[in-house]
Parts: sequence; C-alpha cells; structure tokens
Amino acid sequence: MTEQKTREGLLRRVVNFVQELTYGMAAHDMARYALRTRASMEHLFILITMGDLIGVPILPPYYSLRILPYVVPQISTWKRRMLRERDVADAMF
Repeated sequence: MTEQKTREGLLRRVVNFVQELTYGMAAHDMARYALRTRASMEHLFILITMGDLIGVPILPPYYSLRILPYVVPQISTWKRRMLRERDVADAMF
C-alpha cells in the first residue's frame, strides 16, 4: 500500500514538473508581457486623468475629481514612476 502511494506521489511530482516546464517554455514570456502592458495602460490612464498633479493638464479637473476615489491607492507609485530618471537599460528589461 505504501509502495503504491509512493508511486502516485512520484507520478504527481513528475506531472507537476512537466506542467511547470511547459508553462515556463511557452507561456511565461506572454504572461510577463501582458502584465507589463497592463501596467503601462494603467499608468497612461492615471496620466490622462491625474496629469495635473505633475503639471500635464489634459482633462478638466471636474472629471479628474470624479475618478479620484478609484485612483488614490495608485497615485504615489505612479508619481514615482513618472518622475524617475530613465536609462537605456530600462527599455531593454
């Protein structure tokens, strides 16, 4: 009975390893690209709505104030990202 459980455990570990290997080879890069794209779109959205915080007036303040409750948790990280110095290496990675 224990020998059968050991074989089942080994089989599960092998199947899990194959699944993780397949994910790493096929989907990991796509998942990272999707997360980067999402982050860029979120930062662009915040720039359009709250750009006046860093001196880029795009939308009238009325619309920015209506969206403000949804954006407040992300403002500090967005400001840091928009105002930091960029390097050539940033574009590569």
